[in-house]
Amino acid sequence: MTINDRGTWGSRFGFVLAAAGSAVGLGNIWGFPTKVGQNGGGAFVLVYLACVIFICLPILIAELAIGRHTKSDPVKAYARLRPGTRWWMAGALGVAAGFGVLSFYSVIAGWALAYIWFSATGSVSSGALESATFFTEFTARAPINLMLTFVMLAATAGVLLGGIRSGIERVSKFLMPVLALLLVGLAIRAVTLPGAAEGVAYYLKPDFSKVMNFGTLNAALGQAFFSLSLGLGTMLVYGSYLTRREGIAKAAVMVVVVDTCLALLAGFMIFPSGFSIPGFDPSSQGPGLIFVVLPRLFASLPGGQFFGAAFFILLTLAALTSAISLLEVPVAHFIDSHGWGRSRAVLVVMMATFALAIPSVLASGANDFFTSLPVIGLDFLTVMITVWNDFALPLGGLFTAVFVGYVWRIDNALEELLAEQAWFPGRQFWGLLIRYACPAAIFLIIFGTLQSLIA
Repeated sequence: MTINDRGTWGSRFGFVLAAAGSAVGLGNIWGFPTKVGQNGGGAFVLVYLACVIFICLPILIAELAIGRHTKSDPVKAYARLRPGTRWWMAGALGVAAGFGVLSFYSVIAGWALAYIWFSATGSVSSGALESATFFTEFTARAPINLMLTFVMLAATAGVLLGGIRSGIERVSKFLMPVLALLLVGLAIRAVTLPGAAEGVAYYLKPDFSKVMNFGTLNAALGQAFFSLSLGLGTMLVYGSYLTRREGIAKAAVMVVVVDTCLALLAGFMIFPSGFSIPGFDPSSQGPGLIFVVLPRLFASLPGGQFFGAAFFILLTLAALTSAISLLEVPVAHFIDSHGWGRSRAVLVVMMATFALAIPSVLASGANDFFTSLPVIGLDFLTVMITVWNDFALPLGGLFTAVFVGYVWRIDNALEELLAEQAWFPGRQFWGLLIRYACPAAIFLIIFGTLQSLIA
């Protein structure tokens, strides 16, 4: 299969929007504000920004370099650069992670899709107990949740069937501006709510006593990694569709800027909104924050049904842009490594992902076995999140840093990065970060995760 058969991005702008769409997802709209709340507000934001610049950006550049140099999926990319070795397994981890992450990601995206209707029709009560009960009862309804999961996966597959330019790039050029406008509008509305000033102060005022806290550092590293879709093979695959006319470093910086700005903007939406509710706990986690606390707020506001529906449209669009890149990783693998046509690869991967998503749906209360797995004692959804988010992603990033720093080597990577006299300042500093700082930081993520599980 030739490079033209695989497809390429039509422009740098299209690539940046597609890659930013991959990065901007539930990790920004949900995960980032949650981690800020759990780790003391502004102190976490400062540490997060440092992690993005000095750890995540170098790895993003490395993934894009591998992808563009090999013009292949993750498995074939590592095999081409080091044939006859087992490095292809690092790429295989990325392909498996695409399946694994999307299988539970699509379930949560289905919840967001349903809450557009619930918010618009005023189905969610403003009472704390009623709102929590509503969410619990909804997630326990397996048939409707299976249908919603399938709808999100089918929408994702529909985009991928159009290919790179006519599918991923065209849809990203539409969805990303819409997503950004919704986020800006919701943030403006949020900061005008009663009590919003307290939320803004909490968000922006750093507690410097927590900056050197190990827990804050570990949380910031993990969140930055997840937010930018690193270690999944998504950026490697997107990089494989780049032409040599496009400078990798400049494109990577643009992706990081867009992703980080939207994540920061999400905080201006979540915390002013939350602090307008008496007794709001800024450390509220995941579903408790997004599907229980905020719907209560929307239900209590004048025009809250419109506000709430707009928020869940935003969340659904963010989930869709990330799902597109997650599905593309295994699709690219079957196209490149097995010679499948795009239509066959997309449909087979979509159905396989849906099959893997079924236990995550059943884990929400419809089936006792999946609600508490034997021996482990955790529900299937939590196990999937732990395995793929907490371990597979940082391991994938660790393999990328070690491979580029010590196996493919920095000088070969720089040759690709500097092709066509591309802009890339601080190349020696980048090499030092890839060889030393990035592996050490990722090891810290893994160590912190293990410690939290054992504790």
